[in-house]
Amino acid sequence: MAILYALVARGSVVLAEQSGTTTNASTIARQILEKIPGNNDSNVSYSQDRYIFHVKRTDGLTVLCMADDVAGRRIPFAFLEEIHQRFVRTYGRAVLSAQAYGMNDEFSRVLSQQMDYFSSDPNADRINRLKGEMSQVRNVMIENIDKVLERGDRLELLVDKTANMQGNTFRFRKQARRFRSTVWWRNVKLTVALIFLLLVIVYVILAFVCHGLTLPTCLK
Repeated sequence: MAILYALVARGSVVLAEQSGTTTNASTIARQILEKIPGNNDSNVSYSQDRYIFHVKRTDGLTVLCMADDVAGRRIPFAFLEEIHQRFVRTYGRAVLSAQAYGMNDEFSRVLSQQMDYFSSDPNADRINRLKGEMSQVRNVMIENIDKVLERGDRLELLVDKTANMQGNTFRFRKQARRFRSTVWWRNVKLTVALIFLLLVIVYVILAFVCHGLTLPTCLK
């Protein structure tokens, strides 16, 4: 377990505290609170045997934790930052006037949960988590690019099909005009042929009638 002890304090007044093991961490933590110089914001670490006490002071609120020396500094300070944000978000300006251990009953459970999380969950390492998120973003971008390229191929294919349809439509209209022209000329020729045939029939009838009328006159 990387983080074994944690507290939140205003100056030297402890507001919440949680210990994951039986140690003298609470006593050493109070000594550290008394020795932190000034009221300026700071991030400091103190060595004690094989443990390191990490301290983050922001706006008069101090968050402290004790961790194994193998835990380094990144994860403990990520834990302190998370605790500070949660504490301020939960209690706001009430921290300015709260009595000692005034938030302990409620917030000690939060400290315990976050100690377990930052001690055992690999996602607690913000840098590794960010690397993982960047990798996911990169994969999503690559996937989206592939989809865009695939959509581009489909669009290109659609454009090709549209162009072919337009070409076929143009050819169909041209063929339709040619067919209508052919049918029109055929109708004209048929009409002329019918008129010619009618004229021939009329001529024959007239000739026959005239011949019939003139025959008796010739006999006289």
